[in-house]
Amino acid sequence: MLFRRCLLVVDRFLGECNLVVRPLDPRLGKVPNISAAALMDDGSPVLIVDVEDLVRSIAKVFSSGQLSQVNQSAHQAVTKTYKRVLVVDDSITVREMERKLLENNGYKAEVAVNGIDGWNAIRSGDYDLVVTDIDMPRMNGFELTSQIKTHANLKQTPVIIVSYKDREEDRLQGLEAGADYYLTKSSFHDDTLLKAVIDLIGEA
Repeated sequence: MLFRRCLLVVDRFLGECNLVVRPLDPRLGKVPNISAAALMDDGSPVLIVDVEDLVRSIAKVFSSGQLSQVNQSAHQAVTKTYKRVLVVDDSITVREMERKLLENNGYKAEVAVNGIDGWNAIRSGDYDLVVTDIDMPRMNGFELTSQIKTHANLKQTPVIIVSYKDREEDRLQGLEAGADYYLTKSSFHDDTLLKAVIDLIGEA
């Protein structure tokens, strides 16, 4: 038997977990490429891939001529470069809301838990945009924005401040620090934050 090496591409890797795997209902018959099912902790059903059956299916598609080797244009599509956004906030709830909003709209979002963590991340990473809170331990959002905007290699990186503070003096302080946008956290409930992101770095 001639073996062929295959590469499967997935949208993203979500992680690992322990599951109680259960066989499929016999009334379903043999489901192609699926061996069993399980329930997540929240009750969501997941299907377990039958790897051997999947490899056989891929080999069958190859042998039938329905699938050719990846051409250059397809390769370019698979290796698409995503626009990277760093979200800096000490509130896990806010971080996750912003991260999900960005990822649901096609951006690659990474998170930092405070200003120092964010400052270390942006100096070692390559981000298209930074979204930061103000009130954080160790380094607040005003200080982080100022550090970015006065750094020779980072000053062109756009910064959006998103804060519960909606006073005019806070907004002016944020803009004076170099922020490109100053938004309140009510912007989660409409398209304001997303529109600001698109205005600064374009659509994903």
